[in-house]
Amino acid sequence: MSRKISIRKVLLLIMWLVIGGGMLTLLVAAMGRQNKEACKGYEINVEGSKQELFLDKQEILKLLTAAARGPITGQQMGSFNLHKMEQLLEDNNWVRNAELYFDSKNVLHVNVTERVPVARIFNTGGRSFYIDTAGQQLPLSDKITARVPVFSGFPVKNKYTKADSTVLKEMVGIASFVDSDPFWSAQVSQIDLVTCGEGCWTYEMTPVVGNHIVRLGDGKDIEKKFRRLYVFYQQVLSKTGMDRYPVVDVGFAGQVVGVKGTPSKVDSIQLRRNVEDLLRQSRQMNDMMEVMPAVQATRPLVPSAELGETEERPVADTVARTPATPAAATPRTDNSRSNAAPAAPRQAARPAQRTTNNNNNPADRRTPRAVMPPRRANN
Repeated sequence: MSRKISIRKVLLLIMWLVIGGGMLTLLVAAMGRQNKEACKGYEINVEGSKQELFLDKQEILKLLTAAARGPITGQQMGSFNLHKMEQLLEDNNWVRNAELYFDSKNVLHVNVTERVPVARIFNTGGRSFYIDTAGQQLPLSDKITARVPVFSGFPVKNKYTKADSTVLKEMVGIASFVDSDPFWSAQVSQIDLVTCGEGCWTYEMTPVVGNHIVRLGDGKDIEKKFRRLYVFYQQVLSKTGMDRYPVVDVGFAGQVVGVKGTPSKVDSIQLRRNVEDLLRQSRQMNDMMEVMPAVQATRPLVPSAELGETEERPVADTVARTPATPAAATPRTDNSRSNAAPAAPRQAARPAQRTTNNNNNPADRRTPRAVMPPRRANN
């Protein structure tokens, strides 16, 4: 009995081997026959974006024609290296994935998944590029500009670190949220990247409506921050005006801080210049006040002989310069006058200043002045 069972198993095994071998032979024959047949056409399908903005079927067809080294229709299907053609398509920056295969009707199917831009980045060097949902950098297009959130202030580096990759992921999250919300998609004009230390970055949003800046802090809990900002718009700024607070800070958990009167950088520079001008003018006025009394005190009063004025001198000066006996004074001659020092230049006559002596106040007492006798003419 056991011998009959073993013979049955062997027969079943041989039967399955024959069936499998026959199917394999037919498959190989069919493949060989198909490789010799010509391609009857192609069908290109692009997926992954709302609109085919950066890739069209003509560009993909050019790549396929270059890989096939000739027109696709009419060539033998065995001459196509589908794996190599897929790699050639994926080398394009805008192609995320590519799949190629032939159907039973000898038609080449090309399925391309396009990368979707979610944000446009401006770095500190002035270069601009897009990023997709994976943080991959994408070049700009000469034909169409994607309407996505704009970020500025991204650093320029030859090699990006892990912290920079984290920043790219945060920007992808912020841009995805803004693009998914109709209100913020219309309100957000630009988001600036601001450094707060080594490997530390914060975000500042510039709105379309309103002359203020919104400080978002880091890229965490971005939905909650925009929700608090929306409530602040609805309950506060809708009543006070969108320009009430120059700075609105939502970076703190559960809080919205409105900052009043924050001067800009240009205003601070102008204020410093105005203060410096005021200090300079003050120093000039102080210097003039110190010099003017000294100049006025050193200007002598010279009497005018034509008007009959005589020179008034103090008593001490008169005693020192006049001889003891006026009668014996020798009259001056022309020789003595020529040897004397030249007289000071005459000035315009000034009215005599009367002074009132207050005998009760010793500080107001002044020294009496003696009048020089008139000069007598020689007989």
